[in-house]
Amino acid sequence: MNILMVTNTFTPHVGGVAKSVAAFTETYRQRGHRVLVIAPEFENMPETEEDVIRVPAIQNFNGSDFSVRLPIPGFVFASLDEFRPDIVHSHHPFLLGDTALLVAASFNVPLVFTHHTMHEQYTHYVPLDSPQLKRFVIQLAAGYANLSDRVIAPSQSIAGILQGRGVETAIEVVPTGVNVPLMARGDGSAIRERMNLPPEVPVIGHTGRLAPEKNLRFLAETVAGFIAEQPKTHFLVVGEGSSKKEMETVFKNSGLLSNLHFTGSLKGQDLVDSYHAMDVFAFASKSETQGMVLVEAMAAGVPVVALDAPGARDVLVHGKNGWLLAEEDPAALVSALKEALSLSPESRKKLQQALKRTAEEFSMSHSADRSLALYTTLLSQEPSPKDTEDSLWDSALRVIEEEWKIWENIAQSAEAAFTDDNPTG
Repeated sequence: MNILMVTNTFTPHVGGVAKSVAAFTETYRQRGHRVLVIAPEFENMPETEEDVIRVPAIQNFNGSDFSVRLPIPGFVFASLDEFRPDIVHSHHPFLLGDTALLVAASFNVPLVFTHHTMHEQYTHYVPLDSPQLKRFVIQLAAGYANLSDRVIAPSQSIAGILQGRGVETAIEVVPTGVNVPLMARGDGSAIRERMNLPPEVPVIGHTGRLAPEKNLRFLAETVAGFIAEQPKTHFLVVGEGSSKKEMETVFKNSGLLSNLHFTGSLKGQDLVDSYHAMDVFAFASKSETQGMVLVEAMAAGVPVVALDAPGARDVLVHGKNGWLLAEEDPAALVSALKEALSLSPESRKKLQQALKRTAEEFSMSHSADRSLALYTTLLSQEPSPKDTEDSLWDSALRVIEEEWKIWENIAQSAEAAFTDDNPTG
């Protein structure tokens, strides 16, 4: 079948949504389907890409590592006439999400929407964030979901949240799968050597975008406190982002900067090797919709400690395959890290068997089977009408656009007032 993927983030952007779209796209193509991706331009994107349409975008929006697309050029729709999608899969309810809605209606094909992100936890990237904006973003996503033919939630906990927010469209739980065989084959010594980490030192690891919504200050402060008690331990952080400086400051102020190691963004075998360099994986984010990096760590045989939150609780079972902490308590996290690092060889081997079983449940092959079966089911049914007029999505979108204009006007006026070289009055 011809599958159209529409996403606001894609390679080379490093993040859960970009990784998910890329992983599903690759797997579908391996199974003989044609996949066309519409995504914004990003810095350092590949010069040549197979079946990818890039649209102009504003880079590094408001200090984030996201891009914001500009109006869609006409050549996109000309390309779609040639492609003739059988199904449209949208990965966001705004920006390019409205393009996905328009394309599905134009071709009278099913629209699938994956609710990857708790968008209200990302409104700090918008100037003068407000509780009202958070509420409208929640309404926007719920309204968009109800204009779709099927909603995919990456975890059961997110499916429950969506239903509580008024999503009436049928929801399927399909997590982004992990390439389990690839993750199992790694050489941790290669990364340790590169980062000047001796083979015998204990290493606490973390992987992901280094962004405020990932709760990294709490993680850095707690790990620094642990290392202050266990000075031979080191902290290996894989990723890039605006919170890197804050994490460095925490360790510098603790006199432990030499115990902190940043690899930058990694991919492919380097990413796999980084997991194998870790003795325990620590995760404090409460903004996830699924625990993808947790599953990657498990597939690499690394014990996981995480805060109880959507996504994490769908992967971790406390006392069975890791440590799931009920509260954001530094003492509890320190205790769990100590326990994980002091496992006997026999206990660690038993835990790794549990980790492998969990990882297999979240394999990419299994996830692709489920999503392709969903596509097939939808293609046998009549697509729902995509009438956005007076919908919750449309009204929320208008409110957000108006609030944006108000704040933009205030910001421009303030800037003019403080920078005008020739004030009047």
